[in-house]
Amino acid sequence: MDLLQKLLNIVLLPLTFTAILFLLPPFLFLKYLFSLKRNICSENVANKVVIITGASSGIGEHIAYEYARRGAILALVARRENRLQIVANKARELGSPEVIVIRADVSKDEECKHFIDETVKHFGRLNHLVNNAGVVRVDLFEDSFDIASIMDINFWGSVYSTHYAVPHLRKSKGKIVVISSVAAWFCTPKLSFYNASKAAQICFFESLRVEFGPDIGITIVTPGVIESEMTQGQLLPKIEMPWMPVESTKRCAKAIVDSTCKGDMYLTKPSWVRVGFWMRVLCPEVFEWCLHSMLVNRPCTRQN
Repeated sequence: MDLLQKLLNIVLLPLTFTAILFLLPPFLFLKYLFSLKRNICSENVANKVVIITGASSGIGEHIAYEYARRGAILALVARRENRLQIVANKARELGSPEVIVIRADVSKDEECKHFIDETVKHFGRLNHLVNNAGVVRVDLFEDSFDIASIMDINFWGSVYSTHYAVPHLRKSKGKIVVISSVAAWFCTPKLSFYNASKAAQICFFESLRVEFGPDIGITIVTPGVIESEMTQGQLLPKIEMPWMPVESTKRCAKAIVDSTCKGDMYLTKPSWVRVGFWMRVLCPEVFEWCLHSMLVNRPCTRQN
């Protein structure tokens, strides 16, 4: 067994690299052809029922507007009911035939069950579930507190919602949209728990994609810095990234719904941030040095 392991360590990597060199061009060509087919056969969501969590602001709000423009029926979920009503009214003006508002905290299992059951009871079906609700806090690990709530909302909130939605999505051959983040692999300093929650989210839904097969489509979205309540104010200066360009929420939401309707597995928006992923894979030392440099000028406040 040890001999086999040593042989694989020596042989497998160069063989894989050689195979990629030969197979990558035809694979990319086939992928391009399939993308053309998906564009032509893009799903029409008119009169389909869509649940959107975290719909009171930011990406969730604009996803609601984009679905509304396409004639979808909406169930909007968040903790701020007054704000949801404003979003619902605008969604109706943009073309949604019917919108309901459900106040819920996705970190609580029973409330996730409630808004799924309430939606299916009201409309009789469910076609898309958009797991968008999320929070972010900026702190060094030593200074962090109330850390469980980040995982409860960002990870468990999407797990609970999906658990109760799955039987209904199977019936409709529906789709799940996962709003994760490039933070899952960018590993920005001062966002350790946020990064971890998003990485867990991606791994979980990639596993579900294999389990569900063709029964339920899953589109995993990894946005960069998008204009929202999260990025307004002091967030970017706090993480030492005031230079980072901010993407329009409206453009991001349109790309998300387009990608979902086409049945894409992944979407990164804006696409240029993928450079960071490949830097991490190919040059991990340089990537880590760049991230570490964000903390170089921080004064030391820790006491022994």
